[in-house]
Amino acid sequence: MRPFAPSYGRDIPLRIKSSLLTSIGGFLFASALWLLFRTLRHRLITGTPNTNPYAKDLQERYLYSVWHDTMVMPVFGGKHRCTTALTSQHSDGSFVAQVIRWRNVPAVRGSTNRISTGAIRRLLDATGTRHLVITPDGPRGPNRKMSMGIVYLASRSGRAIVPTAFDCSRCWRWKGSWSDLIIPKPFSTIVLIAGEPIYVPDGLSTDELREYVDKAQAAMDRLNEQARAELGFSTDSPSDRESRQAA
Repeated sequence: MRPFAPSYGRDIPLRIKSSLLTSIGGFLFASALWLLFRTLRHRLITGTPNTNPYAKDLQERYLYSVWHDTMVMPVFGGKHRCTTALTSQHSDGSFVAQVIRWRNVPAVRGSTNRISTGAIRRLLDATGTRHLVITPDGPRGPNRKMSMGIVYLASRSGRAIVPTAFDCSRCWRWKGSWSDLIIPKPFSTIVLIAGEPIYVPDGLSTDELREYVDKAQAAMDRLNEQARAELGFSTDSPSDRESRQAA
């Protein structure tokens, strides 16, 4: 019978190799997207001057709400100066963390779906004076459905939620297990919208928090309609999506 120690010794290089491949893959993917986004036309719309996520001097720090399938566009759509992103602890979260770090966006690993008061404080300490970007439909969906996590975090932290919308005139869709990843095609137009901040009071009951979940969902849906209108799309029907992919 083989001793246990040699088997354990062989496991360590495998973990290092996996981490190295993730790092290399993240760099290559980020480089390809950086080149792609240099060919795009960008249109940035903000609800107020103070919600531009790429601005140098914002007086307030926010929780930016970004749908999982659109996250490529805000990451590469501008220059980040004070942004941190919350990414999942799953393997895909590791890859995302490697990609965004090349855009000067540090990652904090975790989930707003399982968060205690102490964890909120540690999360805000980790982000410091930076904005925090959260995908409220991650890490497992359902797609474009607001969870209570970001609303609870806003209530306990005092930071307002900034709803957002991102869309493009032509795209590819990278199929995932529960959500596609939208990647703009070369020389297309992208629209980036940051809406009015939503402030959530502290000390709310579960039912009252759900009201703010509905409010945030409605704001995200409304901005999504605005983004499509800016690009000349009246609906988000299957025919619309197919035409954007085929173009």
